[in-house]
Amino acid sequence: MLFSLSFARPLMLAGLLSTSAIALAAPPSFDVARVSADIKTLASDAFEGRGPATRAEVKTIDYISAQMKAAGLKPAGPKGSWFQDVPLRMSDITGTPALSMNIGGSAEALTQGSEIAVRAAETGQSSVQFADLPLVFVGYGVKAPERGWDDFKGVDLEGKIMVVLVNDPDFEGGEGDFGGKLMTYYGRWTYKYEEAARQGAAGVLVVHESEPASYDWATVKNSNTNTMFDIVRADPKAAHTQMEGWMQKDLAAKLLAASGVDFEAAKAAARKKDFKPIPLKATMSADYAVKSEIITSHNVAGLVQGGTYPDETVIYSAHWDHLGIGAPDAKGDTIYNGAKDNASGTAALLELARAYAKGPKPERTVLFLAVTAEEKGLLGSEYYADNPLRPLATTAGVVNMDGPFGMEKTTNFSISGAAKLDLLTTLTQEGEKLGRHYTPDARPEAGSFYRSDHFPMAKRGVPAISFNPGRELVNGGAERGKLLQDAYTKDRYHQPADEYDANWDTSSWVGDLTLLYNVGRRVADSHDWPNWSADSEFRATRDATAAQRK
Repeated sequence: MLFSLSFARPLMLAGLLSTSAIALAAPPSFDVARVSADIKTLASDAFEGRGPATRAEVKTIDYISAQMKAAGLKPAGPKGSWFQDVPLRMSDITGTPALSMNIGGSAEALTQGSEIAVRAAETGQSSVQFADLPLVFVGYGVKAPERGWDDFKGVDLEGKIMVVLVNDPDFEGGEGDFGGKLMTYYGRWTYKYEEAARQGAAGVLVVHESEPASYDWATVKNSNTNTMFDIVRADPKAAHTQMEGWMQKDLAAKLLAASGVDFEAAKAAARKKDFKPIPLKATMSADYAVKSEIITSHNVAGLVQGGTYPDETVIYSAHWDHLGIGAPDAKGDTIYNGAKDNASGTAALLELARAYAKGPKPERTVLFLAVTAEEKGLLGSEYYADNPLRPLATTAGVVNMDGPFGMEKTTNFSISGAAKLDLLTTLTQEGEKLGRHYTPDARPEAGSFYRSDHFPMAKRGVPAISFNPGRELVNGGAERGKLLQDAYTKDRYHQPADEYDANWDTSSWVGDLTLLYNVGRRVADSHDWPNWSADSEFRATRDATAAQRK
């Protein structure tokens, strides 16, 4: 989607970086074998799934920093270090949680990871213990005054468990207040947890359905029943209830049926503004211990110093972490290797770093940032955005990479979400030079814009995109590309099966790296200033920092 903006910088014309500022040297050659070797190493069992605050973290960040040093980067962390300390609260459920519900007068024991998946409390408490707390169905759990929407209608949730649908009211055809299929932040489970805390609820359970969630129950189970992390908060109870978790759709349907309500009818009612909360004829009890401590994880940062505008920054980012060691799959495998998610992005980061370090000096400084705890809620990038190593006011843009390589060679590319900004215009133009075209996010309802490490930077005004290699395959087109992507999501995403495979088709990799390089290089070799579209929710924040630029 191309669009035009006006800018204060004189070299900008119709929202495009000026051609006089972007006389690029020939793109470097990229070594697919070297990239494969990085993925193979980072996704090996020896790295134990790269869990933050484990012995695998030390091995991972040492490997990344060693590769950055060998490439010729300079350390960008405090006091000449490669690392930025990221303090986090780490919480684990100890033992097996005792969970049960009384549904319409009938007691029912619940099994962690089966009908329900509860997270370790992130409030700092040492246990979660409650008995017979009432459950209340609150539709999509949205309170959006600017849209005239309030699912709560003044209901008192103190001492009650909030049951809420995933995604937002327009996903299956609401009243049009939430942009149709395009997920708003109100559809993210993170928002629902935050709103439950604001409503004073004792707990919150999100109802899982694969389509509106954009992933199967296996992903929910694997992501929620292991170690939890959060940024260190002055008042964690202001952001979290004591119990947060998910339940299977069948369990939710049973709860509603016991209250005389059909599940599909309840969903239909929740898609309208006049929805009212439904007290359920059910209660819940829980008893489990929680171990909580403050730990320090690390972002890894290296840079290539700019020659003309060294105080201005272009960032390439990728998260190094994955889920670590967790529950065994059907084959007994307990290591969540995270090869595509996101050893591949980290490997791309390293290969691009090598290219910049060996190539002509960019005009702006280029920072290569490998962030921690993405899988725990974008925490490494959130911390960086709050504590930047280089000022955000003078950061020209961010290119994030999370699974950046196509499964096969593609004719298109995309970004996560549907944001409008100059980086997208630049990406589109550079892609066209390589014979590829931009297509909008194939699944805007998945809320991918809010699920990658560019988002904490974006909401602070920095133009930021998360690159998607597209799925319109040279061999088989979009239909086959969707089949391959769907199979990965179902069988490998956030599962031990996301492993390195020597038989991967790597035909897209050089093209993907070249496009990523050309976009970043074009911004780095310019003094023009990318921005968001005039109607973007991030534009005002960006414009407010203009005075801090020279």
